[in-house]
Amino acid sequence: MPGMAKPPPLTPLNHRLADPIPIPPPKPFQSRLRHPSSRKTIYDRNLSRTQTTPTSLPAFAYLFHALITHHHSQSGSVSDIETRLNRAGYPLGIKLLDLLLYRQQTATQRPATRPTRIVELLQFIHTTLWRALWGRTADALEQSTTKRNEYMIVDNEPVVNTYISIPREMSQLNCAAFVAGIVEGMCDAAGFGMEGVTAHWASAQGEAKGEGQEVEEMWPGKTIFLLRLSEEAVGREEAIKANGG
Repeated sequence: MPGMAKPPPLTPLNHRLADPIPIPPPKPFQSRLRHPSSRKTIYDRNLSRTQTTPTSLPAFAYLFHALITHHHSQSGSVSDIETRLNRAGYPLGIKLLDLLLYRQQTATQRPATRPTRIVELLQFIHTTLWRALWGRTADALEQSTTKRNEYMIVDNEPVVNTYISIPREMSQLNCAAFVAGIVEGMCDAAGFGMEGVTAHWASAQGEAKGEGQEVEEMWPGKTIFLLRLSEEAVGREEAIKANGG
């Protein structure tokens, strides 16, 4: 018909297409991880071998500062930052329970058993966990006089707060919430349900008793870790005591 374009000519079936471009073979995978001269990584170490030299404190402070900066940029409030730090430490506590029990069994040449009582678990955290993390035990272990499911672990100088500068508008922020997450993870891994583990400045607790200024002058970074056990865990403990356990 007039005014219509002609259709393109048909390509014959025997028309030979151009030869395809050959695909080069894939290159062998080369890891970008840097290995020491011995070609051994952390996964080659013996689990029962404890650390003989202390970890570099500046290196730890640098990494922990990066962790706080990241969560601060993703958070909108002090409670949100502490929640994120708690979640970051929680998986470590789950893994540390099995690791410390295994090392304890290797060192004593006796089978290590998981803590089955509340006091046993808290003493394990107060001594074994604190010594594995910070090279010393915690400063105090107390039970609340008003609530049966609350216990407190006191640390006068938490390492995680040593090089942390908190602005005045965020004075309630306690970066030891990361350690609180480790404690909560260990309690859950041991079978003791927790309502939560939180970190509080001792000066804030002392203000209610009229001792805030004295506590702040003696230990400005003193932190109280408040452990709140679930009613199921407390009920199980009372049942064991009632049966003479």
